[in-house]
Amino acid sequence: MKKIFVILLLSTSIQVNFGQSIYHHISHKSLYNLLDELANQQVIDLNTVAKPYSRMVIAKKLQEASQQTDLLNNRQQQDIAFYLKDFNKELKPDKEFDKRLDLLYKKDSVFTFSINPIGGIQYWTNKNGAVWHRWNGAEAFAYWGDHWGFYASLRDNHENEKLSEDQFLNQRTGGNYKAHYDYSEMMGGITYSWNWGIIGLVKDHFTWGTNYNGSNIFSGRTPSFAHIKVNLKPVSWFEFNYVHGWLVSEVVDSSRSYFLINSYGTDYREVFYKKFIATNLFTFTPLKKLNISVGNSIVYSDIGIHPGYLIPLFFFKSVDHTLNSGIDNQNSQMFFDISSRQLKNLHIYASFFVDEVSIGRMFKPEEHSNFFSTKLGFRANRFPVQNMAVTAEYTRTNPLSFMHYVPTLTFESNRFNLGHYLRDNCKELYLSLEAKPLRGLFLKASYTFAQKGPDYTALGTHRLGIPFMESVEWESSMFSLSARYEIINDGFVFAGYNNGNVSGNENWSPAFWYGKTNTFNFGINLGF
Repeated sequence: MKKIFVILLLSTSIQVNFGQSIYHHISHKSLYNLLDELANQQVIDLNTVAKPYSRMVIAKKLQEASQQTDLLNNRQQQDIAFYLKDFNKELKPDKEFDKRLDLLYKKDSVFTFSINPIGGIQYWTNKNGAVWHRWNGAEAFAYWGDHWGFYASLRDNHENEKLSEDQFLNQRTGGNYKAHYDYSEMMGGITYSWNWGIIGLVKDHFTWGTNYNGSNIFSGRTPSFAHIKVNLKPVSWFEFNYVHGWLVSEVVDSSRSYFLINSYGTDYREVFYKKFIATNLFTFTPLKKLNISVGNSIVYSDIGIHPGYLIPLFFFKSVDHTLNSGIDNQNSQMFFDISSRQLKNLHIYASFFVDEVSIGRMFKPEEHSNFFSTKLGFRANRFPVQNMAVTAEYTRTNPLSFMHYVPTLTFESNRFNLGHYLRDNCKELYLSLEAKPLRGLFLKASYTFAQKGPDYTALGTHRLGIPFMESVEWESSMFSLSARYEIINDGFVFAGYNNGNVSGNENWSPAFWYGKTNTFNFGINLGF
């Protein structure tokens, strides 16, 4: 494994152009929203199917936009100048620029280092009581020479009531709880970059699939897991992404578990089965502002890390047919994504996740077994006026999509689904109206209606011929108002109101949000 990683690094070392960079976390929604807005307005070209972006990509896109003031209004110019206080660290050879406030920032001709604190609290209250979530930690990044990047982020979390369990149908990032509702998240990595690519060994979140309310390919909701990450853009009309990840099965392997005896007594040490994922995504741009992406993935176990899944360009299901000929296969998937910004200020998109397609059964209702998830949507910027945007998005997921009957092969890590947050047998309608009247101020009104049918995997139902949404087992209707303001770089104050009605299976929602509620929330955060 180490030899393969070194070979990949050496194979890129022939590139001599400056390219150092590390990844900027997807939780910085205000920045990612601005880049999306600029792409929709055709100020910049940006492939938004795969996130996070590298800091270098973000810096170059902000710089590109800043040079087109004739296409920008005053608020956009101020937003770009504000974020360049941070991302000029990638563009400027020294510290002589209008820089953001950092706890520590050092830069010379060879080495760059930055460190900042992380902290925040969010408080909710409704008729069911009050809950809160507080977090604290630190994040840092460094560059060495022209190609190497390093970054790390440690965040300790505490909730007075569990809000991020794996069975909950919400979009909160998953947490592996310790005692007293605590969980922590360590992220970061080492990267090697050149002028048209980046390769890294990282532990981080990532999303694949165009969306404005939760992807149905890779949602990024699971606790972060370690993975090899490759991003290549050798020409303007093609981009390639690849991930090989070490998932956490949370399935006990009795053959490797054992009893131990020491001065504290006798104990049984449990060991999980090893579980991996390999996935790739090819993005083509046949026409300007039109991105078409196709990819596939495989979740595999029982055979250790296999070289066939370390070859980034492969169709992994075919490899699986060779490795497991005549026996039960691993768990493979395919996905497609179309994103069009060919009409100025209008983004139209669709994504498809295919868990299994059987042509022979497609037209036999009694045996129908095509497990797929579909997302369709659009966003119109500068509508109905400048600094506003309207979004509509619909998601439908058929029964047993994302699901698997072998516990070590599920499309999960730490029991959190890698795909859509509603999992299988569901539908969702999402509408929103957003406004940015001032630099750093973001206002949003949204409505989300979601329904979920029976969990056939839990029921042990026959897997063929299952009807979509045979009954509604869980339903959520949520109207939300929210506001946030970025006072300083990465420093926010925020507040919101939700009018919700959640009914059905009580295991799929935190008790605090169950039933008809009017919920108020507010908070503050520094860093992500």
